[in-house]
Amino acid sequence: MPEIHELSALDLAAAVRAGEVGPVEIAEHTLERAHRLGPEVGAFVHVADERARSQAREAAEQLNAVGSATADLPPFLGVPVPVKDLTMVAGLPFECGSAAMHGYVAPVDDGVTTLLRAAGTLMVGKTTTPELGLPPYTEPDVAPPARSPWDLSRTAGGSSGGAAAAVAAGIVPAAHGNDGGGSIRIPAAACGLVGLKPSRGRVSKGPHGVDGAGLTVDGVLTRTVRDTAAFLDVLSQPWPGDSYLLPGPRTTYLESCDRGPGRLRVGVLTEPIAAADAPVHPEALAAVARAARLLEELGHDVAAAPVPYAAQEWDAFMPVWSVGPLQAPLPPEAEQQLVPLTRWMREVGRSYSGVQYADAVAALQHITRKVALAFSRFDVVLTPTLAQPPVPIGSMRDDTDPAADFAAQKAFTPWTSTWNITGSPAISVPLHRATVDEVELPFGVMLGGVRPGQEETLLALAAQLEAADPWPLFAPGLPG
Repeated sequence: MPEIHELSALDLAAAVRAGEVGPVEIAEHTLERAHRLGPEVGAFVHVADERARSQAREAAEQLNAVGSATADLPPFLGVPVPVKDLTMVAGLPFECGSAAMHGYVAPVDDGVTTLLRAAGTLMVGKTTTPELGLPPYTEPDVAPPARSPWDLSRTAGGSSGGAAAAVAAGIVPAAHGNDGGGSIRIPAAACGLVGLKPSRGRVSKGPHGVDGAGLTVDGVLTRTVRDTAAFLDVLSQPWPGDSYLLPGPRTTYLESCDRGPGRLRVGVLTEPIAAADAPVHPEALAAVARAARLLEELGHDVAAAPVPYAAQEWDAFMPVWSVGPLQAPLPPEAEQQLVPLTRWMREVGRSYSGVQYADAVAALQHITRKVALAFSRFDVVLTPTLAQPPVPIGSMRDDTDPAADFAAQKAFTPWTSTWNITGSPAISVPLHRATVDEVELPFGVMLGGVRPGQEETLLALAAQLEAADPWPLFAPGLPG
């Protein structure tokens, strides 16, 4: 059998069911790697040794009690899956990457935590996030930066950077993340992983959270499309009082990976959306060209897609995005403990009136209609995930000029946030690799749905690409 850390989440779950490896052994193997490799890649803000060991013992007891009746076992029994530190795990630190929230302990489990636990996963730790999950890099003041295992001098992306680093470093096979402007897909691209942003409402914010502006949704980062699909089956459960309800899959999302997507109309868009003048790296374009050629070879119809709306219209996103940090429950005296970017965004948020915020919400809905019309002749739209390879640590964060920092963020991620605005699903897959500055780096491509509820189509298409052109599951030279 391969090493524990070499197995996908589904394969590891199968090994547990077959008696080839036990949950306690998995927990110890994972914790050793978390303590040894985690600091090197900035994966964790808290490693939950005792929680993981206790849950592993419970999993072993379940196995012993059930015996051969494996159908009665949770689907991911004994599989380690950490939770991002923007999500509550009862009794563990919940600090959201911020010194202003130091010492806060979560009183309850958030819904996704509950569902992951019910699926049998081991909660091995809380992963690193930038303050309040705002930027597409993970460089909090309270923890080491999250680094791409492909090149430790470069960012793992954000805001689910620690989650991506933990998976890409071979510490865990899957990690929880969430995505309000690209925060699952960005680190997936930076670290050579699969990252799906589900449709708005696909993964409930219940029972304790609410949808608010509806930009953010939870998911996972994994190394394989099938793992991503299987975890969507786990997480896409409704809670009472949900604002958005979507029909479920025909059978399961995992089974959609085996059905094939049929012949699809694929639009290709390489011009930036949110920042019209954003430079696009030649290898980001090469990644899309590679994907387009492969899609044509697989029998899909591929054609150019238009830019769906003008870059200046994206500014409607700013009032909604900047008011969000104001909702953090912080006392006035904590303001100076925030990083300059967060303080700047909160100040920008304070500058908007209620009418301006309402106008921004309406403008985002108008953008959604424009996108739907512009992409109406396609089933899926293909773009680069990022305009550039993962950037060097510290090169984007600009404490002296937070506005310039934010402008650089837009230029780095000019496509991802459109799918948060529209609420449609999008998935990044690590289809391409290239040498940049004498180091091999991953380049993701994004497959975006043209309407909410298209997860089955995206997963089937991503699985088809994975089968036709497999990507490496680990960064070159990854430590054992």
